[in-house]
Amino acid sequence: MQKYIISTLLLVSFSTQLQAQNNTSDTALELPNMVVTATRTEIDPKELSAATTVYTRKDIERLQVKTVPELINGTSGVDMIQNGGYGQSTSTFIRGTNSTDLLVLIDGIRIGAVSSGTSAFEFIPIDQIERVEIVKGPQSSLYGSEALGGVIHIFTRKGGETEKPHINLDTGGGSYDTAKGSGTVSGKFGNSWYNVGASHIGSAGFNATAPANMSYTATNDGYSNTGINSHIGHYFDNKAEVEASFIRSEGVNNYNGWNGNGNAGIKGQFVNQAVSGSGSMYVMDNWRSSLRLGQSIDNRSDVYNGYFNTSRWSTSWLNDVTITSDHKLTVGADYHLDELDSNTSFTKHSRYDAGLFTELHSQLFKDHFITATLRGDNNQTFGNFLTGNIGTKYNWAHGIGLLANFGNGFRAPTFNELYYPAMPDWGMINGNPNLKPEQSTSVEAGITGDHSWGNWELRAYHTEITDLITSNPPAYQSINIGKAQIDGLETITSTQILGWNAKLNLNLLNPINKVDNSRLIGRADKTLSFDLSRALGKFDVGTYVVAQGDRHYTAADTSGYVTVDLRSAYHINNNWMLNAKLSNVLDQQYQTVYAYNTMGRNFFLSIHYNN
Repeated sequence: MQKYIISTLLLVSFSTQLQAQNNTSDTALELPNMVVTATRTEIDPKELSAATTVYTRKDIERLQVKTVPELINGTSGVDMIQNGGYGQSTSTFIRGTNSTDLLVLIDGIRIGAVSSGTSAFEFIPIDQIERVEIVKGPQSSLYGSEALGGVIHIFTRKGGETEKPHINLDTGGGSYDTAKGSGTVSGKFGNSWYNVGASHIGSAGFNATAPANMSYTATNDGYSNTGINSHIGHYFDNKAEVEASFIRSEGVNNYNGWNGNGNAGIKGQFVNQAVSGSGSMYVMDNWRSSLRLGQSIDNRSDVYNGYFNTSRWSTSWLNDVTITSDHKLTVGADYHLDELDSNTSFTKHSRYDAGLFTELHSQLFKDHFITATLRGDNNQTFGNFLTGNIGTKYNWAHGIGLLANFGNGFRAPTFNELYYPAMPDWGMINGNPNLKPEQSTSVEAGITGDHSWGNWELRAYHTEITDLITSNPPAYQSINIGKAQIDGLETITSTQILGWNAKLNLNLLNPINKVDNSRLIGRADKTLSFDLSRALGKFDVGTYVVAQGDRHYTAADTSGYVTVDLRSAYHINNNWMLNAKLSNVLDQQYQTVYAYNTMGRNFFLSIHYNN
């Protein structure tokens, strides 16, 4: 494992010294022109100190990924693990923080189950996604609770640029009896635009549990998901704008568990949905005001566990004021209401959070940028919290940039952590109404390079979390541990050599429970990912390599592994394209979650049409 990482680093370090060829490849790695999530307003990434990763629709199609977990796997600073294959539950650690320390948005609306505090990435239909922005590091000063570790913002597909309807169709199949199909239609009428789409994926799956799993059953865990979405909008001549979006997925995921009489395959049903409406207008020439309303739902049910239906109502009001060309001020307010309906006896079923925030983004001299944010939250259960963040970015000569960030964050405990009823027959206590919110402070420093031959960055961060929430056997009651410390190093390098586009990510992580100096559960201590692609006439070819170190679990640690994916695409003509992907070429047998299997060698073939 270590030899592999070192040799790959040497290869890329050598190759990035070569002068890149003219960047004319259709599959060239593109830098995003603007990002939104890091400041809640459009901004040039070169002015940002925050660590941000962007995936566009082109990336999704180039990488031939079928699910959101597959897309995010190997992203710098992000560690996503899964309890099996398609449709099985995921946990996402941003810079080593808990999976509940991550805020997930779809078109600006909070999503996720308020019972567990996590978002079902495994259920989000990737065919309906236009763009994904990932911001790493504390963002509570902009978004409040849950953004302690970072934010993942998913944007659904938008309308076309021409009056003629643009049609996209895709269908394919592969290993584990997997079949997938999708279609979208987009276009515009005058100043109005639209996009509508539908998708379906189904798979017989494989046995997600290993024999060491207490829920082991010798059955395959299949999955079925049908998704629909629509996104419409209108631009007015006075530069005002309105838009609305809707995305929904529902289906079945089978998993192994206890059904009351013994272990068995359990059929789970789910519905995930997000609805959003927004409008914006210029109040004055230098003042633009925006209002967004929306709701998301996350409903789960099965015969044995019953049902957990959660909804999140969100309202946001933003005001962007251009003070001068070098100073921009944002002032905003958020309100969200979380509701839970379940046949499990929770003692409370709803709570609200209201927040006020302000942000100043300034350019000092020619190449120095500073972003400062301050936010106050009032949480119905835990009272008031004040969070802040300051970041600076200096773009020096010769393409070198220096950056630094300092901020704090907080997360209110979930309904499960607070109120889940005891299970005396199992010896479990579960909920703990005396929990305190998690609170964190984080500092980061880095250096970046933007050159004719490529781009690179190196970031180091230190995070301290007080009252980190965890649960330990045998009672599995949620508790606050005194303190956790997370130190990490991230590097990203991208270049083009002789027509080949290469991108390397390397993450080193040391997540420690400071009470007993044990390693935090589930996090990989090192991750390397390497993407290589090229256009060869009518063919596009590429490979994606992910190498991860071991993970600590209470029962036993999981071992490190290396996976290699190969992909190719053949452009029949301007409208038709054939795709082929072979994943886990080395047929690695590995686990990211203790006693849960992952996919062996598998393939997927598809055909794509667009006009």
